Amino acid sequence: MKELLELLEHDARRPVNELASMLHRSEYEVEQEIKKLEKDKIILSYNTLINWEKFGTDTVTAVIEINLTPQREVGFDAIAERIYRFDEVRTVYLMSGSFDLLVIIEGKSLKDVANFVATRLATIEGVTQTRSHFMLKPYKKDGVIINDEERDRRLVVTP
Repeated sequence: MKELLELLEHDARRPVNELASMLHRSEYEVEQEIKKLEKDKIILSYNTLINWEKFGTDTVTAVIEINLTPQREVGFDAIAERIYRFDEVRTVYLMSGSFDLLVIIEGKSLKDVANFVATRLATIEGVTQTRSHFMLKPYKKDGVIINDEERDRRLVVTP
């Protein structure tokens, strides 16, 4: 039920009765479908997007490009699993192009992130190269504009 998934992806807090009304289904049908999607691991989790900077908590986010030597029998999967199990790692993607894995990590400081890359990521067997890019300012994340303040965008007219 793609429509249900799209509605939940946009707003997971939407009440079942509202979802049922939008989908022209009964609340029972929608509840059962959600339970099935969770059981089948199609719905993996429900997340809240928080503007930590506005809250007053500073973190450093980095995008790390990693080149790998694939392992016999398992390719990139075993190394990717080893990497995604670190608490600092938020996201891992297998990529096409000039690098193999894209890893997004968060730390308390620039030093913490640099230390993590140098001592934990770069030392993994099969990792041949890392390139770090530090996020300076988020504008949009997961389809949500971070600081969406309405501004008057009209040009000033002078006599």
